Amino acid sequence: MEQQERIVQKAHEMFMRFGVRSISMDEIASQLGVSKKTIYHFFTDKDALVDAVIDIELKSNTEECRLHKEKSENPVHEFFIAMEMVLEILKMMNPTLLFDLQKYHPSAFSKISDHKNKFLYKLIRENLDKGVEEGLYRPEINKDILTRFRIAAIFLTFNPELLPLGKNTAADIVEEITLNFLYGLVSPKGLKLIQKYTQQRQKQLNHEDSRK
Repeated sequence: MEQQERIVQKAHEMFMRFGVRSISMDEIASQLGVSKKTIYHFFTDKDALVDAVIDIELKSNTEECRLHKEKSENPVHEFFIAMEMVLEILKMMNPTLLFDLQKYHPSAFSKISDHKNKFLYKLIRENLDKGVEEGLYRPEINKDILTRFRIAAIFLTFNPELLPLGKNTAADIVEEITLNFLYGLVSPKGLKLIQKYTQQRQKQLNHEDSRK
C-alpha cells in the first residue's frame, strides 16, 4: 500500500471513530509512525486530508448502494437493505462527524450535500418510480416530495441533537423512521411485502441474539 493511501485510510478510521475536530495531524502521524512533515508532503492542510477521506467514503457508499439495488428483490426489499446499511454506518461513525464537517470543513460537507442531492435523489426516485410501476406503491404519491423527505429522514438519524440516543437505540430510530415511511407509501400489495421482510428481519435478529 502506498504511503498516501495509508494516510487516508488511517485518517478515515480515526475520523469515523472520534470525529474530525478532535483528531489532529500530529495524532494521525503518531498512529502511522511517520512525521507530520510526511503527511504534509501529500496534503497541504487538514482540509485537504478531510476532503480525501470524504471522497473514499462517498465512493464506498455509492458502490454499496448500487450493489444493494442490484441484489434487492423489489423496491420494498431495497428499503429494508438500505435500513441495515444505515445501521452499520451508525455503528462505525462518531455522531459529531457531520457537525464537525459542516462547521469546520465546508468543502467536504459540500461534497456530502452534492452526493445527497444528486446520487441519493436519483437512487430513491428510481425506487419510487419502479415501486409505482410494479403496483407496490400508491400511484398518486408525489415522488419528488417523498424523495426529498426520505433523504432528509436518512440524515435525521445522524443528528444526535434531534434524536438523542437514550431510551431508544439507533436501530429503534432507524427502523421506526423507515417503516413509517414505507407504510405511508405502499399499496395493499406492497403492505404484504413489508410484513414479509419485517418477519424475516425479526427472525434474523432473534437468531443473532440467541448466539450471543
